[in-house]
Amino acid sequence: MSVPEHLEATVRSLPAEPGCYLFYDASGRVIYVGKAVNLRNRVRSYFNPAAWIASPKTGRLVRDIARIEFVVRANELEALIQEAELIKHYQPRYNVRLKDDKRYPYLKVTLQDDFPTVQVTRRMERDGARYFGPFSNTKAVYATRDALRRMFPFLDCDRVITGHDRRACMYYDIKLCSGPCIGAVNQAEYRATIQRLCDFLEGKSDQVITDLQSRMDRAAQNLQFERAAWYRDQLKSVQHVIEKQRIVSSATADQDVIAFAREDGDTCVEVLFIRGGKLLGQEYFVLDGAEGADEKEVLNAFLKQFYGEAAYVPPEVLLPAQIDEAVILENWLKRKRGANVQLRVPRGGADAGLVELAAQNAAVTLASLKAQWEEDSHRQEETLRELQDALGLPRLPNRIECYDISNTQGQAIVGSMVVFTHGVPRKADYRRFNIRGISGPNDFESMRQVLTRRLQRWKDAQDELQADQPASSNGDVPRRRAPDGKKEDVSWRVLPDLIIIDGGKGQLGVAVDVLKEFDLLHIVPVVSLAKQQEEIFIPGKAESLLLPRQSQAFYLVQRIRDEAHRFGITGHRRQRNKIGLSSRLDAIPGVGPVRRRKLLQAFGSIEGLRAATLEQLAEHVPLKVAQLIKDAL
Repeated sequence: MSVPEHLEATVRSLPAEPGCYLFYDASGRVIYVGKAVNLRNRVRSYFNPAAWIASPKTGRLVRDIARIEFVVRANELEALIQEAELIKHYQPRYNVRLKDDKRYPYLKVTLQDDFPTVQVTRRMERDGARYFGPFSNTKAVYATRDALRRMFPFLDCDRVITGHDRRACMYYDIKLCSGPCIGAVNQAEYRATIQRLCDFLEGKSDQVITDLQSRMDRAAQNLQFERAAWYRDQLKSVQHVIEKQRIVSSATADQDVIAFAREDGDTCVEVLFIRGGKLLGQEYFVLDGAEGADEKEVLNAFLKQFYGEAAYVPPEVLLPAQIDEAVILENWLKRKRGANVQLRVPRGGADAGLVELAAQNAAVTLASLKAQWEEDSHRQEETLRELQDALGLPRLPNRIECYDISNTQGQAIVGSMVVFTHGVPRKADYRRFNIRGISGPNDFESMRQVLTRRLQRWKDAQDELQADQPASSNGDVPRRRAPDGKKEDVSWRVLPDLIIIDGGKGQLGVAVDVLKEFDLLHIVPVVSLAKQQEEIFIPGKAESLLLPRQSQAFYLVQRIRDEAHRFGITGHRRQRNKIGLSSRLDAIPGVGPVRRRKLLQAFGSIEGLRAATLEQLAEHVPLKVAQLIKDAL
């Protein structure tokens, strides 16, 4: 056993209890999260040289460990839940994890509303709605929603439904809405349509067909021929979709079938959704950190992350291999489902064929993705090389930051920073700066403030990296803190390969001055892009540069500038709305700064306040003041 000297005290103090452990690197980033029945034994096992031989990935991990923290939990199930939360929060690079750290999309049916609708969302909440997903492809989710709307016409507007409107919107005319606003259907009929939609998504297509058939026949018997024709059209749409669904199992129980494919360190997991014996759909997910991990580790990690986000857990999950944590995972899934869940490895028959089908689909998907990645990477590298040559940059501009200022007559000034890495947006690193202490429209000083704040945060991050790391301790979810006490934002540590300023020579001069203050002028290249002729100004050059209008480099620079403008305008409008709302609220007796702030946080806009009921307002202010607000707005 070879424990490094700087970790000996921590490893010696680990308790022989269940819990989670976190490994940090020298820069303070969490690089691995794990769980254990016995924290002491599990963490000590990492420092056994035999483990490094069996898994080179473990050897690399151990070399990077600078600090260890742990969290004790009552049992292994609690440790498993905590581990999933920590991996989702930190996205450690040595853990096997879903490739994208964004939230995956869901279909949300707002059953809590009198007249429910179907939305696409990236967040599940306990709000009485039904959720279906997650899905890996946002475009496919919207396509599914459109198909559902053709089969089960539902509302897609913000009208208050009374049933007495004089005319419906155009969606009623093109049969994408059933028209409850004009009383074409009553609330019970509308909700019955939504229930059929939910049943269809759950795979209960036979029930949906039976229900539509009986309603059509009943309407015809009552001589309601238009209503019967409406049900007939729905029935045809549903039958058309069902014809494309394959019957793959004689069993009527619901199943998820999971398998994966691997090649050159890339891993793609395929999930088949079997509902009532029919293949209802399939999704693929790409994993990061799976290189060097064995089959069991990949399956364990995927199951925890996928079902941690899944809106539905079936009674049976078919796997390509047995996993060590099957029992504890079944207990966790049972808690989520509210009924028993079995993780099973089929040894033959139709179920084994389904696992093989999932594996084949995963292999085909991975091959297609790799070809696409290679093509995209080659295209982006060519574009960046073209931009590098045009601007005379010392290195390829893999990280580009673009800055813009948005304001209305000097009010609600907002600076925006967007980041593109390898030619694509990195939205996690986008930032907005609310400009303070500047009166009137002064883009130059606003830009100076934005760049100064950004580079000062880089400098602070560098100073922090050089400071000694604090000793580890036991407690709840550990969180590294920045010098100002906030949670550390590691994106500030990285300097861009190119800064683009949205503006002319004046804004460029400001940027040059700020870079000089931080002694970075000869390290970080900077240019400005004027809106009128799309001229690029470069420090030290009197003549502007015009990129070829049909070049990929021109399209990239234009896209980055437009994205910075879009991002800044969005923040500016939000600030402007808050200022407008604040001024309206200040005129109402009984609303001071504290109450105004509470109302802004709760309702966000004039529209939100107007739509709020008296009871909702009274949750934040006294009833008398709530009534004054309603009267004023």
